Amino acid sequence: QVQLVESGGGLVQPGGSLRLSCAASGSIFSCNAMGWYRQAPGKQRELVARITRDGRTNLPDSVKGRFAISRDNTKNTVYLQMNSLKPEDTAVYYCNAEIVARGSYQEVDYWGQGTQVSVSS
Repeated sequence: QVQLVESGGGLVQPGGSLRLSCAASGSIFSCNAMGWYRQAPGKQRELVARITRDGRTNLPDSVKGRFAISRDNTKNTVYLQMNSLKPEDTAVYYCNAEIVARGSYQEVDYWGQGTQVSVSS
């Protein structure tokens, strides 16, 4: 089985920073693209950042210049550094990974349980 475990959420004041981590564990053959999504109350889940196995990144304009995504392939871990946080960044942040499990030839989307990020004074 494969699971994603997130950490690093919390409450921060506007302008502050947080770093999220997500580690994939279990019977993993290949961990391909990884990313972060968020969902605020009453809104659809949206992409925050995505990174391929070879390090190519994709971030929407709403977070570009403030957020950065990185990964450690040796640990199957992805990080999201969030700076200059705004109240509108408040949401539940979900980790996502495209993983091929050992013994399988199929890539499957896995999701973490979500971690709350709240930006408020």
